[in-house]
Amino acid sequence: MTLLTVTPNPSLDRSYEVPHLGRGEVLRATVDRVDPGGKGVNVSRAVAAAGRHTVAVLPFGGPEGALLETLLGEQGIDVAGVAVAGSTRVNAAAVEPDGTVTKLNAPGPHLSDAEGRALLDAVRTRAAGHATSWVACCGSLPRGLPPAWYADLVAAAHEAGARVAVDTSGPALRAALSRGADVVKPNTFELAEAVARPLGTLGDVLKAAEELRQLGARGVLASLGPDGQLLVDHTGAHYGRAPVREVRSNVGAGDASLAGLLVAGGEGPEALASALRYGAAAVSLPGSQMPTPDDLHDIPVDITTDLPLDLPLADAG
Repeated sequence: MTLLTVTPNPSLDRSYEVPHLGRGEVLRATVDRVDPGGKGVNVSRAVAAAGRHTVAVLPFGGPEGALLETLLGEQGIDVAGVAVAGSTRVNAAAVEPDGTVTKLNAPGPHLSDAEGRALLDAVRTRAAGHATSWVACCGSLPRGLPPAWYADLVAAAHEAGARVAVDTSGPALRAALSRGADVVKPNTFELAEAVARPLGTLGDVLKAAEELRQLGARGVLASLGPDGQLLVDHTGAHYGRAPVREVRSNVGAGDASLAGLLVAGGEGPEALASALRYGAAAVSLPGSQMPTPDDLHDIPVDITTDLPLDLPLADAG
């Protein structure tokens, strides 16, 4: 089966590992990496690293876009690119020894209505042309595309017979909820924004996830940073954690978690266990490097339906 990803605002991600980050200083990096970037792109990279077939639908523009397409092809990802007038953005990240990441994200190109429709057409064509199990729609919208574009994308994927996972925030997330996304993957802050209140405990997160399901989501995977992950779907509410040996970079860790969830079926405790392993493995790797099956070995997970509802969240939103 094929997992198709959609990244409406992809990037080239350049990451530097530095001994420390000092404002106004000249810094010398110890590691310099250039990776394909964007949340959906990262999901495809993680799926490909696991040996699964994946198709990445995304806009390309300028020499940056050509390099992005080349890098994706080198990683075994089938690319369905849509040419656009603007240039693909380039992001930068500085990673400190304790895992702290400072990011500088470019805005990306302005997409016209016609370019937005071309992306939707590419999703319809590629989802219908493969045995597509999931379409993962991830990341922020580029300038020019309205929040309703995500609702149209969910509808297009469902029309092609695929289930849809959405990882976005704000009005775009609400638009996707209205069309019945099969899974949404907010972090603590995005979930708090969606329900318009702070979330201080795991019980607060559970209530917020249930509200998103009432608004149309069939499943919610809440990423809670160091506090683990909560999956709420038709199988029930499952909470889990996985140990991290050494934090090197959290860039793309949430995207790896979503990939882990989807390659394991996208629902239930087994899928949550896979998401936890992928996320734990990803933060132990440099830059936005995605885990291979070898990286996933020997990562224990702890999953329970007896939720510690009073657990305070380190990253309260």
